[in-house]
Amino acid sequence: MKVIYTPEQVSSIIRCAWEDRTTFEEIKERTGLAENQVIEIMRRELKPSSFRMWRKRVSGRVTKHRRLLEQRLKGPLRAE
Repeated sequence: MKVIYTPEQVSSIIRCAWEDRTTFEEIKERTGLAENQVIEIMRRELKPSSFRMWRKRVSGRVTKHRRLLEQRLKGPLRAE
């Protein structure tokens, strides 16, 4: 079932996706949208060059993925 979002909801999703400190997990908790769904909205709503710039920014960004951030904060594993 395809969900229709209001312009205000789309704007809120885009704002959260652009924020560096808002993880995709937090976006899912707030909106129910998985990372791939957020990417689809961004692709559809942004100009192609803006979408490419956004993807380049968030790809591999530790702060956009809670698990990666938690691993980074724990530091490297040490052999004991």
